Amino acid sequence: MTGAEPTADAGSTTDRTACRPDDLRTLFLFEKLSDPQLARLCADGHVQEYQPGPICVEGEPATCFYVLIEGELVMSKLSGGQDIETNRTSQRGVYCGAWQAFTGEAQQAYSTSVRVTRPSRFFVMDATAFARFMQEEFPMAVHLLDGIAVGTERTRRIIDNREKLLALGQLSAGLTHQLNNPAAATARAAAELRERVAGMRRKLAMLADGTVTPEALRGLVRLQEEVAAQVAKSVSATMTSIETADAEDAVGEWLQDHGVEDGWDIAPTFVEAGLDTDWLERIAAATDELDSSTSLEKALQWLTYTVEGELLLNQISEASKRISALVADAKQYSQMDRAPFQVADLHELLRSTLTMFADRLGAGPGRDTAITVVKEFDKSLPEIPCYPGDLNQVWTNIVDNAIAAMGEAGGTLTIRTCREGERMARVEICDTGPGVPDDIRERIFEPFFTTKPVGEGTGLGLDLASNIVVKKHRGDLRVESAPGDTRFIVLLPLQLPPAVDGALPE
Repeated sequence: MTGAEPTADAGSTTDRTACRPDDLRTLFLFEKLSDPQLARLCADGHVQEYQPGPICVEGEPATCFYVLIEGELVMSKLSGGQDIETNRTSQRGVYCGAWQAFTGEAQQAYSTSVRVTRPSRFFVMDATAFARFMQEEFPMAVHLLDGIAVGTERTRRIIDNREKLLALGQLSAGLTHQLNNPAAATARAAAELRERVAGMRRKLAMLADGTVTPEALRGLVRLQEEVAAQVAKSVSATMTSIETADAEDAVGEWLQDHGVEDGWDIAPTFVEAGLDTDWLERIAAATDELDSSTSLEKALQWLTYTVEGELLLNQISEASKRISALVADAKQYSQMDRAPFQVADLHELLRSTLTMFADRLGAGPGRDTAITVVKEFDKSLPEIPCYPGDLNQVWTNIVDNAIAAMGEAGGTLTIRTCREGERMARVEICDTGPGVPDDIRERIFEPFFTTKPVGEGTGLGLDLASNIVVKKHRGDLRVESAPGDTRFIVLLPLQLPPAVDGALPE
């Protein structure tokens, strides 16, 4: 089989020439091969000269295996939307392109981009022919290398999944605590409401003995409706503690002046419902219009049950809404029932992650001061193509480190979004902790490297985050740090890379 023609992604070429075994023997990659092996390589490949320009492009189908005979090549990888040079060499025998074809994977892509800076000659071999040569001439080596590749990938997946489960376990404990509070509030309010309803039933017994006339009852029901409407739009929650205290004093004095027994006890309830002295005057005026069977005190006692019942229903409603919101945030965070790849709102992903950390951001055991969260979101950012569940894992790992860095002293966690040029979205997660020392800053993204005590960190969180951002999303992840100002910066493409058809690469 002869070597395939250069692919469309290659730079300008001249006519190819036949390959001679003696030429290949001078390259360190082939110097230990036998004469039959060298002859087979020459039969299946050829020598090609390339003019300055690209040889292969990262992400495109890997169709050819290249070995440099003479000239200079430059290797580069995409990071943060830019092509970053990773190697420049003129060493004879350096190889690139489909060098992993022998693993037998059905579809492979070039892992790096390669270009030549001056006219250069390469030994070129079709990827399929190269794979067959390796598998037939060096079967044991191929099995060993294939085993290493598969084992390494399997190990990484297992560890990555464990890292995700560890983070999810920590967050689920906090979420359970957050759910417990509104659930307990609902149970308490329901129990109290049951008591109020029982009291209202006893009040209805007044109808049986004729204590309240039908006309008076109709008047009380009208007052009930007006008071219930007021409770529904109560503004007491917007009052300061001083304003609330002043309002309670005013209502308590009014009730006392009008001879209402236990007036000071029911004053806080009326204020919470938004009923001030003006409202009490309206109730008094409406009561005066009723017959003598209904006094102001009786009317207020009747209405107190209504107010308390409505307030308890408000508590149940608000607690239920809080539970629903927490469940929705948990679903958004975990991306349940959603495709793994989709277009998503960065701000929604960040917000759902912060919700998962709500329990750890407040003051509590191990922290004397709460952590202040500042969100500076650029609302003009469009939705981006991404793996939302994986990005939530990135935010989780970085926010977790930020909280740990600020420690017992607390501090400020700032989440900032903006554009980075025309093609990238920028997310900054900043903390006011002591910073990352210069001597370890370059190592924090290495697997198994951690500054946490033994048993408290796997050293895989930032490595996982880096793989998700850089490899899976073709973005960039870096850190800038000084005492009191550490920033993890994530850059993500606003659009799919040109070489990707329908989804970002794994």
